[in-house]
Amino acid sequence: MILPRCSGILVHVTSLPGGHGIGDFGNSAHEFVEFLAESGQKIWQVLPLSPTGYGDSPYQCFSAFAGNPLFIDLQALREQGLLSTQDLTNSPNLPDEHVVYDRVIDFKQGLLRKAAHAFLVDSTHADRRAFDTFCQSNSDWLDDYALFMACKKVYKDAAWVHWDAGIRQRNFALLRELGNQLSSETEIHKFAQFEFFRQWQKLKTHCSRCGISIMGDIPIYVAHDSADVWAHRELFRLDEQGRPTAIAGVPPDYFSATGQLWGNPLYRWDVSAISGHRWWIDRVRASLKLFDLVRLDHFRGFDAYWEVPASASTAAGGKWVKGPGAEFFQTLQTELKELPFVAENLGVITPEVEALRKQFGFPGMSLLQFAFGNDPQGPSFRPHNYSRELVAYTGGHDNDTTVGWWTSSGVGESTRTAEDIRNEHDFTRAYLGFQDEPVNWVFIRTVLASVANTAIIPLQDVLGLGSDARMNLPGTVSGNWKWRYNSKTLTKEISDQLRRLTLLYDR
Repeated sequence: MILPRCSGILVHVTSLPGGHGIGDFGNSAHEFVEFLAESGQKIWQVLPLSPTGYGDSPYQCFSAFAGNPLFIDLQALREQGLLSTQDLTNSPNLPDEHVVYDRVIDFKQGLLRKAAHAFLVDSTHADRRAFDTFCQSNSDWLDDYALFMACKKVYKDAAWVHWDAGIRQRNFALLRELGNQLSSETEIHKFAQFEFFRQWQKLKTHCSRCGISIMGDIPIYVAHDSADVWAHRELFRLDEQGRPTAIAGVPPDYFSATGQLWGNPLYRWDVSAISGHRWWIDRVRASLKLFDLVRLDHFRGFDAYWEVPASASTAAGGKWVKGPGAEFFQTLQTELKELPFVAENLGVITPEVEALRKQFGFPGMSLLQFAFGNDPQGPSFRPHNYSRELVAYTGGHDNDTTVGWWTSSGVGESTRTAEDIRNEHDFTRAYLGFQDEPVNWVFIRTVLASVANTAIIPLQDVLGLGSDARMNLPGTVSGNWKWRYNSKTLTKEISDQLRRLTLLYDR
């Protein structure tokens, strides 16, 4: 896949401004799309849109197919008559500058339940027909997801491995009986999905009209406590009780001297291959309905993945195991034809990983923040080594902001020492040839000026924000994914500056 020369901005939906404690698909999302267009941008990159579970991470979700109900615009539900003005004005005092997930979840879930009851009792004939069509068209994942979430409520949010044995093991008769008993609850979850996808489609249509493509994200792994693993146990390496026998992670790296222990169950790729990778085909097809192109997370894991014993306390004792490789992507390509993937090829990358990426023509990624340290792969991140079929970033969602990276000590947040950081800064100044200019705009100008066909800038870097605006610190399980911006910070001055650079470098 060859992307045209263009640029865009990375900001997750949670980070959009708004009055209900978390970003959503309402007015602020549509205003951001217009900001992108006015600034000459062509891509809006988001993180996974699935319903978050453990640690509020978009990479640990209850379903790989469902959408996050927290993104539903409550104002749109009021305009449909499903909520009252008083429902919205009685919202709790939620901060604008960051997400307080537990309070947001309690507030929005309560109103979504109320809206669902109103819809299911008194919707128009056209809306009810649209709802029924949606449920039927998506039944292959929606029925399992809705029942999974209903069971989570019955079992007070306990992970599915702690449910009664018959339900845990998906006894057909028990599931059918349970589905009848919990039908009111499952209908609520189905309504939320119906509304999520209806609002998202409206936003996506607005993007298309403004010339904006949306880049989504497919995490390579899914959460153990998810409808996917519960409904498709045969695809994952689990014991008889449903617990993982081996888990995912990465070896020691820039972020951690002991590696990163993600905890997701690993796939049984041999079983997936017997089915023709049907679950994966369905997953990718669903994502391509949502997005114009997709960042394929942890691409190197498809060539070889880091396997860690389930009992391990760190990832350091893992080992590399061969992944599905070219056969997997060939199967996807045969079924889906075009694969508009951007391969997240960061980390420990081997010639075999790069050969796999190039075989299928997936653009890779490069982060400018990684270009100036003492990592052996650092030279590959320097702009003079860029190739055209590349997506160049100032930094990513796992990095500190560029200003934060430049001004904080960095010690304790990565494997760099104080001396490493001093040397890194000296080399950065020498390479980029700057003294007193704002470092974020130096980085932005550098990636926009590069030969890489695509350049993506995290919104925090456009706004020149420090470490307080960081989205995620790898290796930590709390305090992440909270940052939100203020709509007043998207000024005409910033838009004009971004547009000038975009025009200057033919983006």
